[in-house]
Amino acid sequence: MGYLKQEQTNQQTDLAAVLRDGKEILLQGFNWESHKYNWWNNLETKVPDIAKSGFTSVWLPPPYHSFSPEGYTPQNLYSLNTKYGSERQLRALLQKMKQYRVRAMADIVINHRTGTTQGRGGIYNRFDGIPLAWDERAVTSCTGGLGNRSTGAVFQGFPNIDHTQDFVRKDIINWLRWLRHDVGFQDFRFDFAKGFSAKFVREYIEGAKPLFSVGEYWDTCNYKGSSLDYNQDGHRQRIVNWIDGTGQLSTAFDFTTKGILQEAVRGEFWRLRDAQGKPPGVMGWWSSRSVTFIDNHDTGSTQGHWPFPKDHIMEGYAYILTHPGIPTVFYDHFYDWGNSIRDQIVKLIDIRKRHGIQSRSPVRIVEAKHDLYSAIIGEKLCMKIGYGSWCPSGREWTLSTSGHNYAVWHK
Repeated sequence: MGYLKQEQTNQQTDLAAVLRDGKEILLQGFNWESHKYNWWNNLETKVPDIAKSGFTSVWLPPPYHSFSPEGYTPQNLYSLNTKYGSERQLRALLQKMKQYRVRAMADIVINHRTGTTQGRGGIYNRFDGIPLAWDERAVTSCTGGLGNRSTGAVFQGFPNIDHTQDFVRKDIINWLRWLRHDVGFQDFRFDFAKGFSAKFVREYIEGAKPLFSVGEYWDTCNYKGSSLDYNQDGHRQRIVNWIDGTGQLSTAFDFTTKGILQEAVRGEFWRLRDAQGKPPGVMGWWSSRSVTFIDNHDTGSTQGHWPFPKDHIMEGYAYILTHPGIPTVFYDHFYDWGNSIRDQIVKLIDIRKRHGIQSRSPVRIVEAKHDLYSAIIGEKLCMKIGYGSWCPSGREWTLSTSGHNYAVWHK
């Protein structure tokens, strides 16, 4: 018992250490079509390159059996044979990542689950014949079950899981512990985090003790008609509230920063300074819990629900890779958009590491006008994006790297 207690204490310390350290750089290691391409094997060949490029963790697609091939309509949570590859291939990939000291992030889809059997009302709201053989009590009353009402937004078309049920939470924690300690995932990404109360995410993190967690709290930005409001305080406050609800144990994807940044690069760089003179996303309020990104499998890829303007991708990366927060690089940009983009991203990651930029680095915004944004980050780095010309005053600054509409200098 003493050993178990010590191990739990160590894991809690590790969790705190990763967030305190603030040096995470994530790679989203898939897109919407990856299930067609023997994915676990494909990634295994790239692990040495991923490690060398400076990534600390790779977010993998849902690794368990799903009704749809992409993995987002899970059914048998304990089966690791999927369209991405077999259990053997997955375990080989995770072993290779461990060898290269890159953490594996599991995509945790627990807002909804695809039933196996018709139950009450003739709908598929039972999970007979597979592990976690829940009945209708596990499904919220608003999606055809006998459980309580949902504690969040409803994901339409599938049985939504009732996390208020003790047996459901107990089963989920046991499953997460299995993913963590038997399968070997170290980090978690919580899918559709709007769908259930953040307090349950806290319970799951405390129960399974991942080293790092991030939630997908994807809320709509504030618009006036079709134009984005300058003030997105309400939007980022909702994400901050969710992080708070997890007991501050989880980070969250900074959808506010993405929404503002992809408008800013079209010639509205004034958007990148809020009324208090800070970065306008979650990054500006709580940078150690802000996971910044340009695109993912939903916003970009073949889904293209909310894509970043493709001619401005490098301005986006020049911003998130030099700024506080925890930056994420999208697989497509890194591996599918050509060597030039990839090399530029690697250079920016190297500069970030070399000059000690981390999730809490201070930012002093120098310019934010229609054609230009510039800032000094930490003690030794400054940058500009936009087509306006700018360079830092003082001979102590040296150009580190530059590209189309961006430049970075160091002391």
